[in-house]
Amino acid sequence: MTARLLRVAVYVGAAVSTAVLLLIVGFVVVNGVPSLRPSLFEWEYDSTNVSLMPALVDTVLMAALALLISVPVGIASAIYLVEYAKSSSRFIRAVRLTTETLQGIPSIVYGLFGLLFFSTLLGWGLSLLSGACTLAIMVLPIVMRTTEEALRAVPASYKEGGLALGAGTVRTIFRCVLPSALPGIFGGVLLAFGRCVGEVAALLFTAGTVAQIPDFAGQGAFALFDSCRTLAVHMYVLASEGLHISEAYATAVVLLVLVVVLNGGANLVERKLDSRNA
Repeated sequence: MTARLLRVAVYVGAAVSTAVLLLIVGFVVVNGVPSLRPSLFEWEYDSTNVSLMPALVDTVLMAALALLISVPVGIASAIYLVEYAKSSSRFIRAVRLTTETLQGIPSIVYGLFGLLFFSTLLGWGLSLLSGACTLAIMVLPIVMRTTEEALRAVPASYKEGGLALGAGTVRTIFRCVLPSALPGIFGGVLLAFGRCVGEVAALLFTAGTVAQIPDFAGQGAFALFDSCRTLAVHMYVLASEGLHISEAYATAVVLLVLVVVLNGGANLVERKLDSRNA
């Protein structure tokens, strides 16, 4: 009887979750698709076309730069915690506690930190670089924890086999352990990317709301100090102004399509990695 009730509860929960998801997606699509028009995809933004193209480019740049900073640090930290550190160490326990705590901090707190440290203390202002560094700190705990769990899920026999064949610890980690953990690590990177794409509060304080694409061709690396806005910030600004609600829904549709495409591509890559490791 208990097992049957649990099964029914699981089915009901799954049905409710699916219904809520379909309701949200359907609401966004119904209200946003009719508002999609070519002027929304013009290269430059102005008050007449309310183009989302600069925000779309800025979203990709911001997320890519944040992951470029956070992923190597997160993976290296996870390798150290799993393969080298002693689990009984107070320092390691403090690091894990800090990582778990950082995952639960509201994004606006990260935004205030980024504003005070990157934008003010370092003098970067409201810029692409300030926003990306703030996002990197936000998603670093996600990358660390998911990579750590992926590494722990690798059978110990893989590492033992590499060491038995005469390979050193470093070569065993990078040739035997890491390739087997890649699907899990990739999933963590995807979660981090999703948070970067959907973030608003932290970027309002650090990247600003200027609808422009950083001019890397004309300014080179100095374009990193240009203010910009992502799709999520663009949607927030349009909705808060109250003048372009239909365009805000259209932006939400583009953001939804971007996330779906990325998830689909990530799932395809993850299946290929799983089949290669099988």
